[in-house]
Amino acid sequence: MIPRPMFPRPIFSGKALFAVIASAAALAGCQSEGDIVIEQGVGITALRSVCPAVGVPDFTGDITVFNPADARTQDAMDLSASITNVRSQCDDSTDQVYTTATFDVLAQRRDTAGARTVELPYFATVVRGGNAVISKRLGTVTLQFADGQARAQASGTAGAYVDRAAATLPDDIRERITRKRRSGEQDAAIDPLAQPEVRSAVARASFELLIGFQLTEEQLAYNATR
Repeated sequence: MIPRPMFPRPIFSGKALFAVIASAAALAGCQSEGDIVIEQGVGITALRSVCPAVGVPDFTGDITVFNPADARTQDAMDLSASITNVRSQCDDSTDQVYTTATFDVLAQRRDTAGARTVELPYFATVVRGGNAVISKRLGTVTLQFADGQARAQASGTAGAYVDRAAATLPDDIRERITRKRRSGEQDAAIDPLAQPEVRSAVARASFELLIGFQLTEEQLAYNATR
């Protein structure tokens, strides 16, 4: 599982994280002079930025609470919630690139009798190269259900600093990616990203800000198998 945003309690371990991160995060909305376009095969390009990509890892964007806790039937489903509408902003004007993300949590409960307050924990984690957890923090979203109300909505925030130097490709790697190639040259038909040293350099300079619910092992397994 995974945690961390711009709140107190920084945590610097994340062993169990990558069993769940199986998909790429959506690109953050950031573009600046330092961006380059990387060609990935014929007609396919990707904008590369010092701003981290922002998204929700697989199996962590939903949470289901059962009552009793060990039940897994529909009639025992107490509450369910989902993270949606993730938005990000990036300030890359300094040596410490700062990205903020906001998101909504939509929840539904089965028993609508009485007012109810529910707190759901979430994480925000910075990942480098797709598999190295740099930092993570925990936050809480508070949902307020009115008496007779089945649905509730709340918002959460997360943030992360990334060192510009660490997120910038070395000049020699950048040149190999962007160099114009002429027909007939020995490496004209070679994709630079197919070269291990280029691929590794791009991975080392790539960061993600990932957001999801802080799930128990049982909740994570339920999400992965339902």
